Amino acid sequence: MDMKNKYEDLIKQTFEFPQPGFDVQDSELHFNGIPLMDVIEQYGTPLKISYLPKISEQIQKAKIMFNVGMAKADYKGKYVYCYCTKSSQFSFVLEEVLRNDVHIETSSAYDMPIIKELNARGLLPKDKYIICNGYKRPMYQEFIVELKNEGFENLIPILDSKNEINYYKEHLKGQTKIGIRIASEEEPTFEFYSSRLGIRYKDILQFYEEQIKPDSRFELKMLHFFINSGIRDNVYYWSELSKCLQVYCDLKKICPELDSLNIGGGLPIRNSLAFEFDYEYMVEEIIRQIKAFCNQQGVDEPNIFTEFGSFTVGESGATLFSIIDLKQQNDTESWYMIDSSFITTLPDTWGINQRFILLAINHWNTEYKRVNLGGLTCDSLDYYNAEAHISQVFLPKVEEESILTDPLYIGFFHTGAYQESLGGYGGIQHCLIPAPKHVIISKDEDGELSTYIFGKEQSYKSMLKTLGYY
Repeated sequence: MDMKNKYEDLIKQTFEFPQPGFDVQDSELHFNGIPLMDVIEQYGTPLKISYLPKISEQIQKAKIMFNVGMAKADYKGKYVYCYCTKSSQFSFVLEEVLRNDVHIETSSAYDMPIIKELNARGLLPKDKYIICNGYKRPMYQEFIVELKNEGFENLIPILDSKNEINYYKEHLKGQTKIGIRIASEEEPTFEFYSSRLGIRYKDILQFYEEQIKPDSRFELKMLHFFINSGIRDNVYYWSELSKCLQVYCDLKKICPELDSLNIGGGLPIRNSLAFEFDYEYMVEEIIRQIKAFCNQQGVDEPNIFTEFGSFTVGESGATLFSIIDLKQQNDTESWYMIDSSFITTLPDTWGINQRFILLAINHWNTEYKRVNLGGLTCDSLDYYNAEAHISQVFLPKVEEESILTDPLYIGFFHTGAYQESLGGYGGIQHCLIPAPKHVIISKDEDGELSTYIFGKEQSYKSMLKTLGYY
């Protein structure tokens, strides 16, 4: 065998490797120092892993970047880190997040009982910022009023439409901080010109003058701005930021209590070992542009709020599979069949063609080959055949006669955001493919790893109950 044909050679020739979070020992992959083969031997596959220390690491990384960037620019406002709960609402995620002195952003009525429960457990004090985003139907508005009246002093409903304020006028007691979401323009390639979310630029000043300013109970504290494509160093992002800053400055001149700009989320996460993104540059440039624009307009620079979701929790997740069958369907197309489904377990790969870091977990000293990965459902779209850096997949070569006695295991990494909720965790999934076992990995004060099962593999009985057979 050519010594440069091994899978390990391919990875090391293609990428700088090892990388933070990934290294290989004795031909087996370690993820954040975790020997994954040990985890597989204990729990089997398919398997979801959440490595909680990574969540705190990401939060601290962002806090440092923004605070350093503000110090460099002599920025007068403060930085406030909010966690976007819709990325992952699991209790173990929120508990880890709240160890880092951060705040919360919500998007639906059902987030609000979570807020109450976290407060009851002593994890979320009532003086934390609760930024309430999203279109608000009556139950969401009722919860907002209830929590506000219970003393959540920094709960800020972000008005998504002009008529939302009518409910608060009728039901809120006492002084209330509110915000307005700007309906930003979508990317030039998008199907729509303006976002359906928020209030359009040209309506905001008049809306403030007519609906908010006359009512002394309301303090407009925040302008909210979010770009669907995320934070990117391109003309579109900087153009939208500039438009938003113009609205902020115009509004600040007639609304002195306005003091905060929420730039939403959108910091990308690593979806490939070839991923390159200059986080420090982007953060410092955002801060610099906000300060320069406000100074030019003679306006105090605002506090900057962010709502990082995927950035907070995405890189904590991994999804592990076994290769259970090989299929050579023609001369050129070789299939490795996984013991689960992409559509149900990693729905973003199917729904929005999202790529994750894909690596073999064992057999790194084996020759590699080009393959397609197939899922278990009878849907022709249940496959994965391209990585972020290349339009194909390479994995170690395995022989049919040894596939059961010496299986190949593979992992998709940085899958910690959205996949469970989009996949319908605990519910019915395509072809009744069961949700995999979910294991939580954390560290104690001495740095020792500890694991526990958060969710067992879904049973047929739970599915039949949901379907009405029991």
